[in-house]
Amino acid sequence: MGYIPQDEWEQHYADGLGFRPLGGAEREVLAEHVPAPEGGGRALDVGCGAGELAVHLASVGYTVDAVDFADSALTRAREGHGDVEGVRWLCLDIERDDPAPLHEDGYDLVVMRLMYPFLRDRGRVLHGLGERLRKGGALVVITPVVEHTPQERRAIALDEDEIALVTSGWETAQRLDADGLAVLILRGPCHADARAVEKSPTTGHALTGALAVVTDAAGRVLLGRSRRGMLELPGGKNTGPEGFAATAVRELAEETGLVAAPGDAHVLTMLADDSHSVPRLTAVVRITNWNGELAVKEPALFDRWEWFDLHSLACAGDIFTPAAAALDAVWPGVIPTPPAVTAYPLAVDQPSVPGEPAQAVRLREAMTQTVIDGGWATSERVQDALRTVPRHRFAPEADLATAYDGGDRAVTTRRDETGRAISSVSAAWLQADMIRSLDPAPGAIVFEAGSGGYNAELLTHVTGPEGRVVTVDIDPWVVRRTRRFTTEAGSGRVTVVEADAALGAPAHLVPRGGFDASVITYNCWDIAPAWREQLTEGGRLVLPLEIGGYTRAITFERRGQVLHTRGFTYCGFVRDQGQQARAIPSVDLLQSELTLRFEHGTTLPTQGVEEALRGPRHEAPTGVTMGANSYFGSLQLYVATTLPGFCRLAAHRGPATGVTEIAKGKDVPAILGEASLAYLTYVQTRDGGRSEDKEWEWVVHAFGEHGPRLAEQVVATVQAWDRTVRAEDNSKHADPALTAYPAGTPDDLLPAGHVLDKERCRLVFQWPGRTGRLPATAEAESVSRSAR
Repeated sequence: MGYIPQDEWEQHYADGLGFRPLGGAEREVLAEHVPAPEGGGRALDVGCGAGELAVHLASVGYTVDAVDFADSALTRAREGHGDVEGVRWLCLDIERDDPAPLHEDGYDLVVMRLMYPFLRDRGRVLHGLGERLRKGGALVVITPVVEHTPQERRAIALDEDEIALVTSGWETAQRLDADGLAVLILRGPCHADARAVEKSPTTGHALTGALAVVTDAAGRVLLGRSRRGMLELPGGKNTGPEGFAATAVRELAEETGLVAAPGDAHVLTMLADDSHSVPRLTAVVRITNWNGELAVKEPALFDRWEWFDLHSLACAGDIFTPAAAALDAVWPGVIPTPPAVTAYPLAVDQPSVPGEPAQAVRLREAMTQTVIDGGWATSERVQDALRTVPRHRFAPEADLATAYDGGDRAVTTRRDETGRAISSVSAAWLQADMIRSLDPAPGAIVFEAGSGGYNAELLTHVTGPEGRVVTVDIDPWVVRRTRRFTTEAGSGRVTVVEADAALGAPAHLVPRGGFDASVITYNCWDIAPAWREQLTEGGRLVLPLEIGGYTRAITFERRGQVLHTRGFTYCGFVRDQGQQARAIPSVDLLQSELTLRFEHGTTLPTQGVEEALRGPRHEAPTGVTMGANSYFGSLQLYVATTLPGFCRLAAHRGPATGVTEIAKGKDVPAILGEASLAYLTYVQTRDGGRSEDKEWEWVVHAFGEHGPRLAEQVVATVQAWDRTVRAEDNSKHADPALTAYPAGTPDDLLPAGHVLDKERCRLVFQWPGRTGRLPATAEAESVSRSAR
């Protein structure tokens, strides 16, 4: 290793020393292979020293960020090149500091000249810089090579094996020579997909051993680049009566120089598999504390040890099979395709393990501020939870920028065989809003349906040291992951249960009198009775409820056997998978050009509709317009809950080739009558260069003999929404008064309103300006009869 401490570099430049000057051959290679894009480009000079290369790049058309961690180097650079335009001098340790000063839009060129051998975590740094390349950009490594370097200086050069590692995983890797220096020009994807690999066959009858999983102060995991050409965890075989934890501690010290106390070694799980048909049993040992300096203690076996970001493990290349399985055991999801092993998790009282980079703290604060500015976290307790709970540690497969996106982005953590997301860490603003709506008091005991860990830990932070969360999920993988992450980075006050959350919490975990609050974190078509029955009187339930296929996070308050709404939030979640999972009935029309989806759960008659669609189209304008930033989610809900015969019409062809004006892949609200159909869409009525100049009008299209009458109903409904529900301020649209009654409640015990029957509950919607009406099911029958 050529690593040299920072203070020695400071002295090196303070003494007026430098490096090999930038040669003519290097300039020619750069000019020919990585010229500045037309109109100028942006370059990053990593380890810029006294600034010679940065100045050259600026002279050929690049705007340059020149980075070094030695103040003395940058002082000389500024003194010598202070009049050069287009260069920004940055004091930054590329391995350890928060990269916030770097340009957020990336670079066309990243150059590492005569500095790569001095890096300690070479693979991590190379991967991170590769992620900053713009499309078509290049990363250039200029380095001495061992064959052209005197023996006493070979620590600052790369051998052929190391050069092969540098170039591995890139779409193109070109090697050129510049007066004895290797110039490596790397383009395209900067990774090789993770792959579990084996060593050569063993001669033993069985193998037993332990692997140590160790993280640093930034939460990165320690892996060694072995002479076998793969990444490995510290570890090895146990000897005689030696325990697995002791083996891991011993091997860690013997291989890396790091020292851990036996009490800080926790055997999490036993992995059973085989190596070349020889049975193998591996203990996964989590080291929660250590000290010492990292070193290569067994150079015959390892080239070096490095700290790896967890999200980069997906593209780390070859990983020794037991190591890949061990990483998956500690952080399920970081290895996209873990090897097949049989795991025997152990009940271990492991403390949480600290560690995060400074960048995570900065991004978490920025995310929190975005959520606060959006009005989603008005509670100080929720704000403090967002600032404190390390969101990225519950989504370790995502890079920090993705994990802390303050916008609408959720982090998908699990997909089914079709690619559909079935588990995720929801958008931060939505989690904050739901917890704000839930408003659990300090010391509250909260039920959560749908696990993941982060939301549960936010809740424990909001409820304080006396609070507790019981989280239930039907997916064993999600449960395993949640248990691990709440152990690694949690409060210790989250109980994780594998069960169908629609059945509520196991009886022994339900507090006397019920949960103080309950939150459901997946789309629900129905409201499970257990969620009401296990909730204390006056307690709140927040759940994403599908109404006509439109999802709203609804806050309910329990009063006896009835749930009363306190608020609505527009949202979307992954679908439920348990007892309440429901297939929405649908009917294809015109050889699958169109699909009718009956989101309320009951298929309505469609005889004659295809023939009607082949006939003339009736058009009815509503006179109701909207601008570019208008909110119409309340219109969707209004139509779905007040129009008889409601369904949704989806188009699988575009307007140019299809019968309707619906965009391909989109759907619109619709209603059915006898051999007739009407649907609601919009047309642009005003255009302009600015978004505020644009305008659209809601229009109803109808087909069939009774289409005009159906269109009149839809038009009247839109106009009523415009008068009584809509507001100029998008945040002020009126919500209905919604109550949820148990299934089977007689009609005469329901309040006046529009009734939507689910399997386990009856929903009653009371909109402003609407008088009492028949239940929706009866209303549909009435309309069908009147159309005859």
